[in-house]
Order: sequence, then structure tokens, then C-alpha cells
Amino acid sequence: MEQFGHDYARLCAAAGAAPQEAVLRRLREHDGARGRLDLAAQSLSLQTCSALGRLLHGAAPLAALALGDCGLSEEGALLLHGLCSNTTVKSLDLKGNNLRSMGAEALGKLLRQNKSIRSLTLEWNSLGMWEEGFSFFCQGLRANNALQRLDLRNNQINHQGAGELAVALTHNTSLQKLDLRWNNIGLLGGRALLSCLHSNKTLKRLELAGNNVPGDILKAVEQALDHNQDREVILSEAQNQVNILSKEVLSLKDEKNKQFMDFVDTVDKQKEERARSEKMSAARVSQLQEALDEQYSIMNSLKTKLQMTEAALALSEQKVRNLGELLNAMKQEQNCVAECHVRELQQQKQESADREGRLLHDLSAASEKNLLLRNQVDELERKCKVQQDQLFQVKQDLTNTTAELKLRAVEAEGEWRRRNSLWTPVVGRLVGRLTQHMEASERSMHNRIQSLEAIRISLEEELGQVKAAALTERGQAEEELIKVRSQARLEEQQRLEHLEEKLRLMTESRDEAQNCCLKQKEMVAEAQAKAKQLSLYADGLKRRLDELQQDLDSKEEEKVTELNKVKLELQEQIGHLEAERTAQDGLREKIAALERQLKALSSNHREALLDKEGEISLLLEKLRMKEAEISRVREEEAQRASFLQNAIMAYVQGSPLGTHSSRK
Repeated sequence: MEQFGHDYARLCAAAGAAPQEAVLRRLREHDGARGRLDLAAQSLSLQTCSALGRLLHGAAPLAALALGDCGLSEEGALLLHGLCSNTTVKSLDLKGNNLRSMGAEALGKLLRQNKSIRSLTLEWNSLGMWEEGFSFFCQGLRANNALQRLDLRNNQINHQGAGELAVALTHNTSLQKLDLRWNNIGLLGGRALLSCLHSNKTLKRLELAGNNVPGDILKAVEQALDHNQDREVILSEAQNQVNILSKEVLSLKDEKNKQFMDFVDTVDKQKEERARSEKMSAARVSQLQEALDEQYSIMNSLKTKLQMTEAALALSEQKVRNLGELLNAMKQEQNCVAECHVRELQQQKQESADREGRLLHDLSAASEKNLLLRNQVDELERKCKVQQDQLFQVKQDLTNTTAELKLRAVEAEGEWRRRNSLWTPVVGRLVGRLTQHMEASERSMHNRIQSLEAIRISLEEELGQVKAAALTERGQAEEELIKVRSQARLEEQQRLEHLEEKLRLMTESRDEAQNCCLKQKEMVAEAQAKAKQLSLYADGLKRRLDELQQDLDSKEEEKVTELNKVKLELQEQIGHLEAERTAQDGLREKIAALERQLKALSSNHREALLDKEGEISLLLEKLRMKEAEISRVREEEAQRASFLQNAIMAYVQGSPLGTHSSRK
């Protein structure tokens, strides 16, 4: 606060006046941590008030300012004008400063413009003597929405000032405590203040002692203030219940969103599994197609080799047939030639030696021809063996591809060795069986591809069904959320209407006794205990819901694991999901039943409260009889107190102290 003191000294020097040493010392000794500046009982000059007003403008490092008994009088207007724009001072003490008309107007302006002051003390200022200035003050109080505590003790406020205060209090919504003790309010002012309490619901404490106000009005004021306190308690409880309900609705909404997101996650996982299975099936189909193409290529190569072997066999058979025909022709020719020679020898036994020589020469030529023919036959047999070896090599190649073809080729080779004529039909049967085997394998592969295609189509249909089910469940969840919101709003409106009705009944019952209020408070405590029990019961239900939710989560995990097993079990898993949905519907019905039970309990509680209010009304009738006697005694005591107060005031005004204060 050294800087604050330097600024004060600088402003005083700029105004051409010396700073007050006491004020400067207080400023330097000010505790900045506590935020309180105490200048009480310091006689502040006009320059000091102007400098402090300029220092307090804006965000000054103060939270409380004490200026009691400083003799500000009209100079305080300068200080109050500086406080109008202050945003840090929360408490202001101006008692015993003899603020008059200008001070009251400055206070009204302060209350209209300042939004930070919460407590204002104006004791011993005689504000009520200046009607115009006090009306400005009441107008400022009417426009203020920040002040919570106002002290107006010993300000000579009459019944007219009390009426203006009552008008201001009807529009003020922030003041909670008002002290009007030791003024001149009287009967009319007390009635005006009592009438303003019907519309003011924020004022909790109003002190009216020493104002010549009748006891019944004081009692009615106390009852109205108690009603305001009860109303605030009830509103706070209602607000707490509204907050609890809103939290429950938000928690239900979060649970619904969580369930919906979990369901969407499961659907996404199913989609991923479906896509993965489709990829695997496509890869498998491509592998099978590649294997089928390889089989086709192998079959085509085998067919070409078989056709080549058949052509080679046909050529070899043709050559064998030609060689056999040639051999038979040679044998027939040789036999014919031999028979001709025998016949010629038998016919020409009588011929000469030279013919015998020709015959011998012819025989030798024939024998040479026979040798040549035999050589040709041997060469043809060697060629046949070479061709047989080639055929055997081809058969070995065929046996490497299929074992069955090898066995049949070996059997066919044996049969070909035994019978050349049976070779062609055996090869035809082998080719037919091989083609049949390939056609059967092709048909089986085609059937398998068709079955995989059917499985893919069924999986797409099931995915569409799952998507449709997810959309329907999402719509149902949104409808349920809308229903829960509308139901919560209706319940809130009903509760507000009930509270308004109860407040109206409370405002009508002005003459209730203090014992009745105590009993009502006990009943409210019992109701709070019951509400706590109901909240504990609701917490138990929530824990039960959490356990059921955990069970549902475990079931959903089991469902996800089952979905990952086999594609063919997808229909069975959808059945499990539908069963779980029915279980969730059952749980929702249970929650609705529990909410209905809570409503029934609240209605029973309201009926019990109404019964208790009836009993209280009966007790009130008995109390009124006794209160009549007590009121007489109180009136007598009030008259005595007023006489005593008038005597004291007359004595104070007649004393030297009173003359000194009037001079001041």
C-alpha cells in the first residue's frame, strides 16, 4: 500500500493542499493481504475526500472500507462519486457521518451504478429527515441487484420513508438483511413493509425493534420472513432435485449413447468380419480357380499327348499291318514259286542238265530273294521294336501324371502284345474314363463355386438385416430418450405448480405460530430423511442397473467371441442378440415400474403432508385463543417501551451531548 499512500500525497499536492498525516499513516499501515482500509474517527477534509474518490475509481486494492464517524457530511459526495465505478470494494461502513440531502442522492447514485458492494452500513446518518434525498436513495436501492446487507439504524425514518423503502423492496431481488431499528416507522410504515413482503421473496431478516410497530405486525413480518426462508429452502431442495433428475437423465442418455455406440461397434466388427471372410472366400475362390486352370492346362497337355500317342499308335499299327501283308504276300509268292518249281520238276524230269542248272540258278536267286525279304522283315521288326519303345516311353509319361492311367496303360500294353487288334478300343476306354474324371472334377469345382456364391449372397442378406435392426433400435432409443425428456419436463412442471400452490397457501397463512413453524421444520426434516432414503433406494437401483449393465457387457463380449467362430453360426448369434434386446426391454420396464413406485411414494408423502397441515390448522385455532391474551400483554409492553423511548429521546435532545451533535 506504499504506492496507494504516494498516490494520495501526489493528488493532495496537485490540489494545492497538504495531505492529512493521520490518513497517510493509515494508508501506509494498511494490510494489503486482508484488503481492509480503516479510516474510522478521522476528520476527512474536502481535498482528502476528493483524492480518495479518485484513488478508489476502478479496481482499487481494497475489499472493505470503514469511514465511520469521519464527519463527511456533504463532502462525502465526492468520495461516493469515486466509488460508483469501483469494482473491488465489497463492504462499506459510513455510520455516524451526518449525511444529508446531497449525501443521500450520492448514495442513490452509488447503489444504481455500483455492482460490487454487498454490505452497506448507514447507522446514525439521519437520512430520513430529507424526504427528497431519501427518495433518491430508495430509487437507487430499487435498481440495485448486488447489495445483500443494509444497516439503516437511527436514521429518523418515518412512515413515509418506510413506504418508499417498501416500494423499493418490492422490486429489489438481492437484499437479504435490512436493519431498521430505532427509527419512527410506526403503524403505517410497518403495514407498508409487511405488504411489500408479499412480493419480495429474497429478504430473510428485517429488524424493526424500537419503531412503535404493533406486535401483530411484527409477528406477521416474522412469519413472512420465515416463509421466505422456508421458500428458499424448498426452492434449493427443488433445485437440487432438478439437478439430480437432470444428472439422472444425462446418465441415462450417456448409457443409451454408450449402448448404441457399443451396438454400432458390434455391427462394425461384424462388417469387418464379413469383409474379412469375403476377402478370404475371394482368395480361396481365386486359388481354386487357379488350381482349376492348372488342371485344365494339365488336361489339355495330356489330351495333346494322348492324341500324339494315338497318332503314333495308328501309324505303327498301319506299318505293322503293311509289314504283315507284305510278309504274307512274300510267303504266298514263295509257296507259289515253290509249287511251280515242284510241278516243273515233276513234269520235266526228263529235261536236260542245262535246265537243271537254270533251275538251280533260279533256286539260288529265289533263296537270295528270300534272304533279302527276311532282312527286310527283320528291319521292319526292329523298327516296330523302336516304335514300341517310344510308345512305352510315352506310357511312362502318362503314368507320371495319374497312377490309374499307368496301370491301365500297362494292362493295355500287355493286351497290345497279346492282341494288336484290341489296342484301339482299350485306349478309347482310357480316354473316355479320363475325360469323364475331368468332367466330374470340373462339375464338382463348379458346384463348389456356386455354393460359395450362395454363402456370399446369404451373408450379404444377413448384413442387410443386421443394418436394418441397428437402424430400428437406434430409432427406438431416440424415441425412448424423447419420452424420458418429456416425462422429466412434465414432472418438473408438476413439482413447480405444487410448490407455487404451497407458497400461495403459506402466504395466506400469516397468523401461524412459532410452534407450528417448528413442527413444519420437523416435518420437513422427516421429509428430507425420507427423500434421502428414497435417494439411497435410487442409488441401490442405479447400482443394480450398473450390475445389469455389466452383465449385458459380459454377454456382449460372449456374443462377439461367438461371432468370430464360424460364419455358419451367424443366424444363431442374431437370435442371441434378439434375446438380449428383449432382456433390455424387460430392464427398461423394470426401471419404469420403479419410477412409478417412486411417484406413488411421493404422492403418499404429499398426502401425509396435507394431513399434517390439517392437524396444524386445528392447533392454530387453539393457539389463536391464547395469542389474544398474549397480544394484549405485548401491546401494553409496547406502549410502555414507546413511552420510555420518547422519554429517552427527550432526555438525549435536552442534554449537552445532544446540543453538541446538533451543532456538528
